[in-house]
Amino acid sequence: MKKIMFCGGGSAGHVMPNIALARELEGKFETEYMGTEGIEYAICRSEGIKFFTFSAPKLVRGKIFANLGIPAQLKRSVDEAKNILLREKPCLLFCKGGYVSLPPALAAKKLGIPVLTHESDLSPGLANKIISRFALATLTSFPETAEKFARGRYCGSPIRREARRGSRARAMEKFGLDARPTVLVFGGGSGSKAINAALREKIKDICAEYNVLHVCGKGNKIDAKVYGYVQAEFIADIGEAYACADCAVARAGSNSAFELITNGIPTLFIPLENGATRGDQVKNAEYFAKAGLCRILREKELSPEKLKEKIFELMGDRQLKNNLKDFNPPRGNERIVAEIERAAIHSKTG
Repeated sequence: MKKIMFCGGGSAGHVMPNIALARELEGKFETEYMGTEGIEYAICRSEGIKFFTFSAPKLVRGKIFANLGIPAQLKRSVDEAKNILLREKPCLLFCKGGYVSLPPALAAKKLGIPVLTHESDLSPGLANKIISRFALATLTSFPETAEKFARGRYCGSPIRREARRGSRARAMEKFGLDARPTVLVFGGGSGSKAINAALREKIKDICAEYNVLHVCGKGNKIDAKVYGYVQAEFIADIGEAYACADCAVARAGSNSAFELITNGIPTLFIPLENGATRGDQVKNAEYFAKAGLCRILREKELSPEKLKEKIFELMGDRQLKNNLKDFNPPRGNERIVAEIERAAIHSKTG
């Protein structure tokens, strides 16, 4: 059986789509994962996926001196990745972008192993800009992004099976929520201090009308005895959270955004601003807002009162709910898996 190596990490958004795709390929190919000892290691270990570690330098935005050692670090990382690929002999390397993908991709290029990469965001990241120069193709979540690459192919976003809405009744019982509408609030894999603080300032007012299921991030739970307010550091089966959500407040990472919109959940996106990221979340949110599929609150405008106001507006936003009902997203998983299978079958390595 041919082997496919996946890589990507640094955030859950770079890892979970890879896991979803690897699951789709089970029984057809042997799948393995390579990355750093960061979040990708923890997720793959919990999923029972064979994992190989290497180091990966990360560019520090706006700090020239902090980046002076990157060339030497990158060379070492590529050598480490090369040793893994030589030993495991995959027929294909599938990258999910981000700084963790670059060393394996460069190593694969040296070894003549075909590379496929996927860009989740509307604006391409630096790693994928480099990888796309020698990859068989750069698959994209947004149609406009494909046009920015010489061999770009629009496929859509890979949605995890567990991100599909489950049973609402079972989810409400699991989280201890009553029959009132529920607001789902989360701020990315590690939570958001700004969103957490603004929400908690008005939690009594919001919970006077609605339940609030708050995914606050590791170490961010507080002692708050407010009826209808449920906190969780992390929810593994996110489909259960989506099942009980009548609306949501979230960051605008591409994968979470596609999951929320595909599930038809009216969402207020509060994107990470330029500086905290390369501006990808702002562009993602603006893209969906222009299509009438979400609402946006910029973080510089975030306040406890404004957040409360926007949540109440979101619950009654009939136009947004109708737009989401009419949205018919592409079957990203099917298209991406087809591209992977085609590349793996025609590969002369492994």
